[in-house]
Amino acid sequence: MKIGLYTDSLPDLTFEGALDWISSQGIEAVEIGTGNFSPAPHCRLADVAGGGEAAARFRDAIAARGLTLSALNCNGNLLDPHPRRRQKAQDTFYRTVEAAQHLGLDTVVTMSGCPGDPSGGEYPNWVTCTWQAEFVELSERQWEEVIAPFWREAGRFARERGVNVAIEMHPGQSVYNTRGLLRLRDMAGPNLGANLDPSHLFWQGMDPLVVVRALGRGGVLHVHAKDTRLDPQEMALNGGLDLRPTSEVAARAWAFRTVGYGHDAGWWRDFVSELRRQGYDGVLSIEHEDRLMGSREGIVKSVDFLKPIALQTLAEVWI
Repeated sequence: MKIGLYTDSLPDLTFEGALDWISSQGIEAVEIGTGNFSPAPHCRLADVAGGGEAAARFRDAIAARGLTLSALNCNGNLLDPHPRRRQKAQDTFYRTVEAAQHLGLDTVVTMSGCPGDPSGGEYPNWVTCTWQAEFVELSERQWEEVIAPFWREAGRFARERGVNVAIEMHPGQSVYNTRGLLRLRDMAGPNLGANLDPSHLFWQGMDPLVVVRALGRGGVLHVHAKDTRLDPQEMALNGGLDLRPTSEVAARAWAFRTVGYGHDAGWWRDFVSELRRQGYDGVLSIEHEDRLMGSREGIVKSVDFLKPIALQTLAEVWI
């Protein structure tokens, strides 16, 4: 597998400045944000989505530094009940798919989206409980009236352009677990799968190895290398649904950490092995969101940690 980097981890650098630094660290691939939740997208989507010389310059800048492009990322709430936010998020998604087509790229990373409720409010409503009964009704109405119509069309749009859609299972979005992802895939088509980010699964009590196995061959389209440390005392006391700000690292039940600072090398070896058993031999795209470590330090440590794990041979996987 290749070691990559989601360039949102370097928001202070320009596109070419980020590419220069990335290539100097022995990283082999880049995943580049195009907007929505991206704080500093390194892709000028309005230019690249049109193809032509702008797309060629973008592609050439990456290739000239010996890097490959693993994905474009347009994570956002594509089903936001606020009309202007929803339109902007969906426009970014569709233009990102068009950009991927012009770049000869087969993977776009995004999220499933989270609608509101039928009353017409402008806030997303994330249903996580079957009691009260109204929650069940709301969830099914979200799926039938909002999620399914959008994703049937979005899946078709991407499929016709030769692009796969890698959904990041993320709390706060309609698809946050395996069951939801498989339900969405049934609606959108086989070109929809997972951007497997284990960091969001740990604190929900999920086992990423079991998830990879359940998704099977072709179910994992892209992978984020990001870790989470669980605080056993706080998890036992208050559980993983922690509403305290992520900046309160010392107090929270869990926190995003640099790869290897939440789970050891043995776990990550098992993770990479399971990915390869299910046919994934792509990029491990580092996403740095560790508030206890600077981005460059965390990225370098992640690369050093992952390199010997990513280089294991197929023979080693099957022993």
